[in-house]
Amino acid sequence: MTDFAAIDFETANGQRSSVCSVGVVVVRNGLITDTFYSLIKPEPDYYAWFCQEVHGLTHEDTDNAPVFPDVWRQIEPLIEGLPLVAHNSPFDEGCLKAVFQVYQMDYPDYQFLCTCRASRRRFGRRLPNHQLHTVAAACGCPMTNHHHALADAEACAKIALQLL
Repeated sequence: MTDFAAIDFETANGQRSSVCSVGVVVVRNGLITDTFYSLIKPEPDYYAWFCQEVHGLTHEDTDNAPVFPDVWRQIEPLIEGLPLVAHNSPFDEGCLKAVFQVYQMDYPDYQFLCTCRASRRRFGRRLPNHQLHTVAAACGCPMTNHHHALADAEACAKIALQLL
């Protein structure tokens, strides 16, 4: 697969709709051709301690951030016609569907592919786990900024180029 968009969401709390940042990496003909990152004002707008510990984002980062529909209007033309790829795609697809529902937006039937599943097929028990940073290292692209949505999307894109 040489044409796709890798996507990653970070959430503010346990609600899938609480996306607080998004990273997108567009791949065409096997090359990264575009990237996009934005903070997002989460809905519902509160931060769970655990989520803050994972990605480091707080109210201070997103209080003045755009709401999801405004961010998605920028992403939509970048990904048009492309399958979406995510590491643990049920999470990211669930976030996307949930936030579309919260804002009463019509959800296009995006095709999602999962690099975590691909890793399990390719590496099986040869890896201690199939977390993004572990798989990225196994694919020769170690991560330096794990849980930053754009860094995670970029790692996902590089993994997808090798495994999908």
